[in-house]
Formats: sequence, C-alpha cells, structure tokens
Amino acid sequence: MSPRGVATPDVRERLFAAAERVVEREGPGALTSRAVTTEAGCAKGLLHAHFAGLDEFVAELCLDRFARTAARAEALSGRVGQGTVAENLSAVALALFDSGGPAISGLAMTRPAAALRIRQALEDGAPGFTAIEQAITGYLAAERRLGRVPAAVDPDTAALAVVGTAHHLLMTSWPGAPDPRPRMQHLVTALLTD
Repeated sequence: MSPRGVATPDVRERLFAAAERVVEREGPGALTSRAVTTEAGCAKGLLHAHFAGLDEFVAELCLDRFARTAARAEALSGRVGQGTVAENLSAVALALFDSGGPAISGLAMTRPAAALRIRQALEDGAPGFTAIEQAITGYLAAERRLGRVPAAVDPDTAALAVVGTAHHLLMTSWPGAPDPRPRMQHLVTALLTD
C-alpha cells in the first residue's frame, strides 16, 4: 500500500484496472470506492481525491476504455493493405471485450448518474461507438478499393454490424457469461465472405 502523502504513479489507470478486476470477479454490485482502492493497494481516499465520486469515476473509466478502442479503430487506416482484413478488423472488434468490457458496460448501466455523464460526454464529442464505426467504415472502404474486401460488402453496413453486435454482446453479458469473442469473430468472418 502506498504510504500517506506519497504520490501514486499513474493513479487513474491503477484505479481503473482495479475497478475492472473487482467488477469482473464480483459483478457491478460489488464496486465501491473502498473495493477499488483496496484492490489497487492504495489509500482509501485516493479515488475521491481524483474524482468527485463513484459515478464520475465509473463514467471516466467507461470513457477512457471507449477512447482506447476508438484510437485502435482509427489506427486501422495505417493497416490498409497489410495483414489480412479479417485479422485487422477482428483486433478492433475484440478490443471492445478487453479489459472487462462486458463487466464495465454492465457497471455503467447500474449507475444512472454515470450513464448520464457518459451520454453527455459522447454528445460533446468524446470518442465512442460512433467514432469506432466511422473508423471501421473508412478502413473497409479503403480495403475494398484495393480489392481486399469483396465489392458486394458495403463498408457502412459492415461497420454498423460490427459495432451493433459488439454493443449487443456487451449489454447482454454478465460476469461468468460465455465469452462473446467467438461470436464476434464469426461475425467478422461472415461479413467479409464473398
């Protein structure tokens, strides 16, 4: 445990990772500021020293994870013509399920004030599913121009299918539920089949 008065490096990420572990292991109902700080091995008041409360913390955690996945999706443009389209697209689609994605999505749904903060941030331009969808659309369109995606595949529709399916799988999952990754992988393969 960090001693009182000593700076904790990368405090946000440390707390976020701890929250993900708590929620994955025990479910959204187990998440309290004390559970997070205990899991993180830091002072009990650290979460409240950096966030206005648990709702703000949960909102920031969800927005951080959306931003990470959106950045990965935007990086697809640099992968055009490299690797396989299925591998590149799967890497982004499956990233939504990394770091406790299903558990964190469920967590946001259990905290109305956090969900409201998330919605407001997304409306104000924070990256989320829309940014991911747009990046996938651009990537698939570029790969189609190179002939690496069948002409019959509509990039807009395929991107919507990937993001919509990911959203569905995230919102209907729970700790201990079957791994959604195989279903997502199957969808990506089916979308790219001529």
